[in-house]
Amino acid sequence: MSDPVGKLPSELDQLPDRDTEETAEWAASLDAVAQAAGTRRAEYLLRRTLQHAEAAGLALPKLLETDYVNTIPTSAEPEFPGDEAMEAKITAWNRWNAAAMVTRGSKYGVGGHIATFASAAWLYETGFQHFFRGKEADGSGDQLYIQGHASPGIYARAFLDGRISEQQLDNFRQESGGNGLPSYPHPRRLPWLWEFPTVSMGLGPLSAIYQARFNRYLQNRNIKDTANSHVWAFLGDGEMDEPESTAALALASREQLDNLTFVINCNLQRLDGPVRANFRVVQELEAQFRGAGWNVIKTLWGSAWDELFQLDTTGALVRRLREVPDAQCQTYATRDVAYIRQHFFGANAELVALGALLSDAKIAECFHTSRGGHEPRKVYAAYKAALEHKGAPTVILAQTVKGYTLGAGFESKNANHQMKKLTIDEFKSMRDKLDLPIPDSAFADGKVPYGHPGANSPEVQYLSERRAALGGPAPARKVHHVALPAPAERSFAPLLKGSGKQEMATTMAFVRLVKDLMRDKETGKRWVPIVPDEARTFGMESLFPSAGIYSPLGQTYEPVDRDQLMYYKEAKDGQILNEGITEAGAMADFIAACTSYATHGEPMIPFYIFYSMFGWQRTADQMWQLADQLGKGFIVGATAGRTTLTGEGLQHADGHSHLIASTNPASLNYDPAFAYEIAVIVKDGLRRMYGETPEDVFYYLTVYNEPKVQPAMPEGVEEGILKGLYRFNQASDLENAPAADAAKIQLMASGTAIHWILEAQALLAADWNVAADVWSATSWGELRRDALECDEALLRGEVRTPYVTRALEGAQGPVLAVSDWMRQVPDQISQWVEQDYTSLGTDGFGLSDTREGARRHFGVDAQSIVVAALAQLARRGEVPASAVKEARERYGL
Repeated sequence: MSDPVGKLPSELDQLPDRDTEETAEWAASLDAVAQAAGTRRAEYLLRRTLQHAEAAGLALPKLLETDYVNTIPTSAEPEFPGDEAMEAKITAWNRWNAAAMVTRGSKYGVGGHIATFASAAWLYETGFQHFFRGKEADGSGDQLYIQGHASPGIYARAFLDGRISEQQLDNFRQESGGNGLPSYPHPRRLPWLWEFPTVSMGLGPLSAIYQARFNRYLQNRNIKDTANSHVWAFLGDGEMDEPESTAALALASREQLDNLTFVINCNLQRLDGPVRANFRVVQELEAQFRGAGWNVIKTLWGSAWDELFQLDTTGALVRRLREVPDAQCQTYATRDVAYIRQHFFGANAELVALGALLSDAKIAECFHTSRGGHEPRKVYAAYKAALEHKGAPTVILAQTVKGYTLGAGFESKNANHQMKKLTIDEFKSMRDKLDLPIPDSAFADGKVPYGHPGANSPEVQYLSERRAALGGPAPARKVHHVALPAPAERSFAPLLKGSGKQEMATTMAFVRLVKDLMRDKETGKRWVPIVPDEARTFGMESLFPSAGIYSPLGQTYEPVDRDQLMYYKEAKDGQILNEGITEAGAMADFIAACTSYATHGEPMIPFYIFYSMFGWQRTADQMWQLADQLGKGFIVGATAGRTTLTGEGLQHADGHSHLIASTNPASLNYDPAFAYEIAVIVKDGLRRMYGETPEDVFYYLTVYNEPKVQPAMPEGVEEGILKGLYRFNQASDLENAPAADAAKIQLMASGTAIHWILEAQALLAADWNVAADVWSATSWGELRRDALECDEALLRGEVRTPYVTRALEGAQGPVLAVSDWMRQVPDQISQWVEQDYTSLGTDGFGLSDTREGARRHFGVDAQSIVVAALAQLARRGEVPASAVKEARERYGL
């Protein structure tokens, strides 16, 4: 057998062939089959041989794509354990109420989605009846990531089991008056029902993977037995286009997360039309997941197709299904039988002959409605196989018809995602199709009625019994509050007393604090350090040998730096989550850890540290997800500011993360200047998030890599640190204090800028006889939050003075605020400062330079601050106008 012309070399060409004659015989046999029985028979034999080899445990690469048929044939389906007729009734009531709820709400213009749940109803119902473990069972129950657009169906089920009232159904998407329902899964809006917010598409699958991974983390660290917890993520085939949806597939297979199942509803439609109009999304997803190492189960065709496959003795049907693109498959679902005979079965003579054996009714049933995702027996078989598979996560590709049971006006129509209501006649047709006992008289005044069989009906009793057997209602969110004791004071003492003559960056101060807190006997094990592959940049390598880096495999190699004190140590019970270069993955870790208090009843204290530029700017959507999920923890933007990261330049220079952070109502944002401020903020954060009366907030701290001498904490400043502002020193405290009648100004700064205004304070006193007091603004955002609350109180007739106004009361002269951020950051408080107010900041793009060069460029160095201060005083007539020009010339500006 000669090699084909142009054949590329393969890895086999590099291996010696110990029996060339045997190899030639195998090749000749394949040639003979192809010649005698055709290439299709040869292809079939090769596929079966590879299938057999895989079952025998031979180490061969898997096929990335299999035929467009069900992975589990009908003959291999397990016995269905439930009452299928009863479950069909329950599902029918849920279909009805989901559609009724959205239709009734449409008169208020609030929208809603009908078609998604209609296609996925059996995917959910089969899980609720037989698989999804509730929170009242042993352990933590299962974690359910519900597809956002399917929420009406989940509300309908909660109505059936008595957890939601008819009034609440009528308040779908109308929450402002109270007793309403949020449009999508939203823990902050409906915290007793929803665990995970999922409608920012792509974040659900990413978070589900890291949730399953975090479950194993808790198990391996002996914090919580999560062996029986399974993560189910319900996704749309169109959603899989989001980069985040598939970003962590390799992580899931690499760590063998067989506690995770993706259920992808392949109705072949995204929001505007076919998912892969000219291609096949199911085959694409299969190849993607198989290539990533997942177990793939395809549940595509309903039992009506069994007859067709049995008649397909030549494989023509299977080949045709493999080549028909999604858009054409969607068209078949809406066209008459004559069209299907012509365009599907008319493709070749073998298919024409097959079609001749089928009745019109059979063809219509198969192509219009018979899909694997609509049959509970097939869904049950897929779910059971997923739970039984060990060593890898599973994805179930379930094919459905979008808008199924809603009538011909909905099913498989491109516009059905935007269709918000059915007509009365369409509802009556749906009622008849679902065989629901709803009389015509119930449609009085043209209003669609809700349907309920009664609290004591067989349907509700069956539902209740099934949920009781599985551990209670689902979905459900339950919080068993566990207050954590405050850490020992000795952990905070080193930062409070300062660094003496030693210089220390605030990044290092934070890491040292956490290292001490991780030694606390009561709460030390609950700290979860998270970092996206730059731990050494932030001085965290000292944690490697002591805390260990989490790996489910432990350490299967000898690290290259094993003979060093701070060697790279991985461990099965490691505490650090070092995620590689993935801020999105690290944030997903953080969210899972932040919400462990609710998911598992185990409060964890995560801190996620990263280059500040690559935090809010890159993953702000996940920060909202964190807030929606009521997460608690510390986000730490390290190497913060636009000028402190020497030499890195534009793409690493953050001057705006505090602006983005200020848009998130759950985020408490601090820009501490000194180590002792960090200690006070972290201590209070632990109290607020994990104390006796915990708050659903998280903290954003920015820290700097610029070594500076850290002073000891002055007396009486704790309140100011936490509220956002306090006077650090006064001009009269200086060794060479200005004269008593000197012009006065208040210098205010956050973060590393405190050092610039301290230098400017000295220059103003020595060179210009100006008395400047220095204020540390630890949180522009908290000052603004307090002021806004005071404004709101005033509208209610309650007179309250903002803290920033009270703190500056009596301070003489104008205020000049400086930071390493855009001027908009300090300008957040300007309207509540009664003195003349101006600011300096680092607006514009960053650049590569020394710290001194960058600060001179942005006009925020000490000399530039002096000039700005003199200009402010000159406008008030308190220093000569000539002083401004003289200062510019003296300092070379």
